[in-house]
Amino acid sequence: MVSTVNNAASGSKVEKHAFSDRVTIRTILNRPDGGAGLAGQRVRVGGWVKTGREQGKGSFAFLEVNDGSCPANLQVIVDASVADLGQLVPTGTCVSVEGLLKNPPEGTKQKIELRVEKVIDVGTVDPAKYPIPKTKLTLEFLRDRIHFRPRTNTISAVARIRNALAYATHTFFQENGFLYIHTPIITTSDCEGAGEMFQVTTLISEAEKIEKELIKNPPPTEADVEAAKLVVKEKGEAVAKLKSEKASKEAISSSVAELTKAKENLAKVEERSKLKPGIPQKDGKIDYLQDFFARQAFLTVSGQLQVETYACAVSNVYTFGPTFRAENSHTSRHLAEFWMVEPEIAFADLKDDMNCAEAYVKFLCQWLLDKCLDDMEFMAKNYDKSCIDRLRMVASTAFERISYTEAVDLLLEAVKEGKKFENNVEWGIDLASEHERYLTEVKFQKPVIVYNYPKGIKAFYMRVNDDLKTVAAMDVLVPKVGELIGGSQREERYDVIKSRIEEMGLPLEPYEWYLDLRRFGTVKHCGFGLGFERMILFATGIDNIRDVIPFPRYPGRADL
Repeated sequence: MVSTVNNAASGSKVEKHAFSDRVTIRTILNRPDGGAGLAGQRVRVGGWVKTGREQGKGSFAFLEVNDGSCPANLQVIVDASVADLGQLVPTGTCVSVEGLLKNPPEGTKQKIELRVEKVIDVGTVDPAKYPIPKTKLTLEFLRDRIHFRPRTNTISAVARIRNALAYATHTFFQENGFLYIHTPIITTSDCEGAGEMFQVTTLISEAEKIEKELIKNPPPTEADVEAAKLVVKEKGEAVAKLKSEKASKEAISSSVAELTKAKENLAKVEERSKLKPGIPQKDGKIDYLQDFFARQAFLTVSGQLQVETYACAVSNVYTFGPTFRAENSHTSRHLAEFWMVEPEIAFADLKDDMNCAEAYVKFLCQWLLDKCLDDMEFMAKNYDKSCIDRLRMVASTAFERISYTEAVDLLLEAVKEGKKFENNVEWGIDLASEHERYLTEVKFQKPVIVYNYPKGIKAFYMRVNDDLKTVAAMDVLVPKVGELIGGSQREERYDVIKSRIEEMGLPLEPYEWYLDLRRFGTVKHCGFGLGFERMILFATGIDNIRDVIPFPRYPGRADL
């Protein structure tokens, strides 16, 4: 909901923010006329000064103000009679101002500017100490000042693109009849079977707490326990004696109360005597029964297994949330915390899965072209000249579909013709990023879906094909990043999936609930996972995944 202010002269309306007495800069500058039709309107705007300079021997100042609603800045002119210009011009200063929108002199690039009549608020900055100067900064430099990163043009543009892709994701699945399911972040299942999981435990903090307590108050000795037992015995004998002597009710009740108190004290003494420093163990192993969940628990690597429980009950579902990998990798493609989009489709096979994945990626690309073109133009200008053309190509081109075997044959053919890969090419390998990018960037020059991968390199839950050598898996490969989506038809046959879990050396017990989905009312179903940050890398052309997530977590870094 927005409120509007009429301009009697032009008939134009300027939108106020629904929950603030200000107009966003986007609503002024993103009009087809660049805001020119709003001249004569009185507005209040707020934002941060990108650049500021005093002119006319200090009689007025030009401010380039941005409020994060779009990449463009609004030119603001403030006279010295209105405010202290020295406070307003430093980069990073926050201003809230009110004034008249006016058409600038002919020949200037601005279509509209704001003449300030009143300065409402100023959040001042000490230019000598402000860590984000207006000079060009590297993305590596900004990672060390993460709480100020969003004030830069690049990171704010990435934030808007990320927001648009999230909105587009929910729009696509909601419009296609999928139910949004929140899957757990804390899990006891390893979806990938790789074991690179962050453990969730309170055992360490509890052990530290006990250790401090024992130093402060040493545990009772055996003699202390025996002394407490002796008191209980004495109090018990006293009660028995009073009863045998048929003493008064008051005397017996008083003696019983003393016995009860002695027993409670003994229980506390015995409990404290068992306290030992360190993590609790049983039979030489960590005793997870003493942990918070009474079993081992981890941060999830995927919501897929859990969301399947809903696909096997309400049909089409998706989950979109954070996932975690404790992989000690420092590459430009890895994070310890990242987001995944994981739909699951019931009564569907691998072909349906590929159709959904292709439609979804195309939808995302078209959404950015329709809703975020100004930010994409910023990316094209500053990071990747081809990013907009790449979005247009993907949005409008049918994806190539080839089997894994055909993909390996094409790669071997390229090797014969002189192409050199760092990773060896043979049937049975997991395709490396260089292989994937060759297929999509060189061989086909468009997105490629590779399907029917070797059984030995894929997860236990993927449906085994009739050849018994491959599984009904598929990867969507795109230029710039290689694999964007990984998916499969799930194994719905109880006997087959049980033997697959055993083949891979995984314990059956944690997957009993998953096997139940096959025991009772099994259904053919499929799904995939899209790495959300990889989609942003693909869209923007930015090189490092650490720069497309608001708060990157990677080995050695978890700021804020």
